Amino acid sequence: MTPWPDNNTAVALRAKLAESLDPTGSSDWRLAFETVPRHLFVPRFLEQRDGTWEPVRWGDAGFLEAVYADDALTTQVDAHNLPTSSSSQPSVMLAMLDALDARPGDRVLELGTGTGYNLALLASRLGDQDLVSIEPDTGLVQDAITRLGQLGHRPRIVAGDGTLGYPNNAPYQRIIATFALPAGIPRALLDQLAPDGVIVAPLGHGIVRLVHHGDGHATGQFLPSDVRFMTARHTSPNGPALDAARQAPARTSTTTPESLFTDRIGFPLSLALPRHTTCSWKNPAGQIEAVAIWLPDGSTALADTDGTVRQTGPRRLWDIVEGLAQRLPQSVERHDVHLTVTPTEQTATHTPSGTHWPLAKH
Repeated sequence: MTPWPDNNTAVALRAKLAESLDPTGSSDWRLAFETVPRHLFVPRFLEQRDGTWEPVRWGDAGFLEAVYADDALTTQVDAHNLPTSSSSQPSVMLAMLDALDARPGDRVLELGTGTGYNLALLASRLGDQDLVSIEPDTGLVQDAITRLGQLGHRPRIVAGDGTLGYPNNAPYQRIIATFALPAGIPRALLDQLAPDGVIVAPLGHGIVRLVHHGDGHATGQFLPSDVRFMTARHTSPNGPALDAARQAPARTSTTTPESLFTDRIGFPLSLALPRHTTCSWKNPAGQIEAVAIWLPDGSTALADTDGTVRQTGPRRLWDIVEGLAQRLPQSVERHDVHLTVTPTEQTATHTPSGTHWPLAKH
């Protein structure tokens, strides 16, 4: 008997999920996905139905099938009905764990405990002794401690800001983040990473794997996955300064508004302006007529399909969009983008073309 609800269906679905994630049996993490019960860490998730979030729990029709599907699951929303916690897509989790390449005996720091499922996968293979996880939501910390305890795992889980790391147990051989870092790799994390240590973290619309060379220097490249992770929860949701932008002087641009939503521009832009938000206006036929892009500091740009651009605020955002559009080739693959980190700057480079651009600073 287990101290949590389980049945033959859940066991079979776990095995099926692990098989689908690693059909060749080449991953060191396959056994963890076969044995760690995701439904223990996601006893309830939320589905949007007719514009409202509805809970789905153990015993509800389709619950286990959804939990053991290769899908991200929303587990918590805030007062504005915006998701604040989720269980990530298992195939993305496996890709990140494979890239992390952690071995028993490595000291590992996880940023963002969330439900605790990823931490349970780590503990299942690596053991508890050298695992630390940090999470800003104290309620999630307590839930994760309880759920991991039911599996007999007791890693150190602390409440705090993951972007600051946890220096008490440093240096770490491996650091993995489960949320999108807000603006490049924080220096605090590199300071806590051992030489030749590895950090795997969502950054912009991608996942980067970096090797630390010491003294704040690191290099690496992005994984092929196109992903969107939740950002650190202290990021600002401020809206655009549309009225001010409409009153700003107009100029002409040859960069089309539609390009903002292509992977060729969208991914590099997510690194250059990680906190940016976009929206579009469409005609009755569904064609884009105009777009807006803005930052929490009030910087806002409006671009129309006739080439008219207006900008306001401390940063000229469409200038940045144009610069990327003019310098990048027509196709940009994530694994062709490398990241170089020094104590003073962080630079992304599209290696086939040699195009490089700075990341936003903390």
